[in-house]
Amino acid sequence: MKVSKQKQDLLRRLPGVDRLLEETEKSPDCHIFSKSVLLKAIRTLLEKQRNAILASSDTEPPGPLSFGINAADIALQAAQITAFNLKPVVNATGIVVHTNLGRSCLAPEAVAHMTAVADRYSNLEFDLSRGRRGSRYSVVEALICEISGAESAMVVNNNAGAVLLCLDTLARNRSVILSRGELVEIGGSFRIPDVMAKSGATLKEVGTTNRTHLADYERAIGTDTGLLLKVHTSNFSIVGFTSSVPLGELVSLGKQFNLPVMEDLGSGNFINMERFGLQSEPTVQASVATGADVISFSGDKLLGGPQAGLIVGKKPIIDAIKSNPLTRALRIDKLTLAALEATLSLYRDPMQAVERIPTLRMIAIQKPELERRARQLLAKLDALARPELSLGLHELPSKAGGGSLPLLELPSCCVGVQIKGISANAIEKSLRRHQPPIIGRIESDTFILDPRTLRDDDDDFIVSAFAQLLT
Repeated sequence: MKVSKQKQDLLRRLPGVDRLLEETEKSPDCHIFSKSVLLKAIRTLLEKQRNAILASSDTEPPGPLSFGINAADIALQAAQITAFNLKPVVNATGIVVHTNLGRSCLAPEAVAHMTAVADRYSNLEFDLSRGRRGSRYSVVEALICEISGAESAMVVNNNAGAVLLCLDTLARNRSVILSRGELVEIGGSFRIPDVMAKSGATLKEVGTTNRTHLADYERAIGTDTGLLLKVHTSNFSIVGFTSSVPLGELVSLGKQFNLPVMEDLGSGNFINMERFGLQSEPTVQASVATGADVISFSGDKLLGGPQAGLIVGKKPIIDAIKSNPLTRALRIDKLTLAALEATLSLYRDPMQAVERIPTLRMIAIQKPELERRARQLLAKLDALARPELSLGLHELPSKAGGGSLPLLELPSCCVGVQIKGISANAIEKSLRRHQPPIIGRIESDTFILDPRTLRDDDDDFIVSAFAQLLT
């Protein structure tokens, strides 16, 4: 690209890297950064100015070019470079288990236990009673069995890993019978048939998309059958003229043909959601009670813990899964185990679990409380006393999220914000760039803040973000 004489002159006037680096030596604000970071900050600032010059027209040179980049500019750029990429955000979307925002928030007990284990050495794989090497699964196995009623249990890094490990152990080089209506796809284009193929098992579909009967499974059983699989469709629902085979009937069929039966619950939970007036969702305890050989489910969805894949079932089956070499590649670390142990401990008292585990508490909040919190936030925003600010209350639904309870809409009372001269998209963009970022949603050209997923201290962040936007 040919550069005009005028632009060449502007480029020559840009300060040199060495001279700017010397300027940082005089500034206390720059002393906290390493030389490599300061050099990167300087080069970034210079590159921005070069791009501005090259992008400008010859008749209209670029706007305020600061040819005298100062130490304060460099310190600010260095701070941006060294800032953590993973950061806390304010979730005002009303989606409780928000996959893009880290799914479930942990209970205070889980955070405290993680911190304690991270700060010191631990007995991760050391049996304190016998003074020799132990198993990391023992940290939570007895607790999972106590709550679920299962004979045995283990944990891996996530539920997709749990399904892969179970299929690889029980059905490698054999066929797995699954209803066509349960061929689910979860986030990131991750599909059950793909997981099955990776495990070395062969998928044998039965039934139709909307109706599958026990006879369909029975006719499909052959000499190469290794497993009967049921997948809970936790992230979608088929309604109308439908039929599916209950897990208990599938277990009876498995016993008749001496075949193991597995259920992938997806978003497993330990508490009956009907007690909150919500739609029924199968509990882990109910699945275990059917006599299923193995059941897998997530730890970070409705269970409200860290990302993990829990596997429960009959002891001989779980022992075989534990001895699979693939287990080591999928094992979880000490921090996940600590968070999971603390979360599971809360389930010994279901009411305490609802009070202490954020996911359950947010789902259980009733509309009168949400309306009170919405009015409180609206009053704080109204106190900014800006005439261009238009506020209102909106009765809109929240979502459970995380691929769970797909048809559930949780009644909520939200705060809607409009600003004269600023679009809802511009408001969303501005709040997303605030520190901490405020993540809301847009409906009918109105920026929506749903108090269901807000913490008590989030109001102040939101008010600060709008004050900054309006000034």
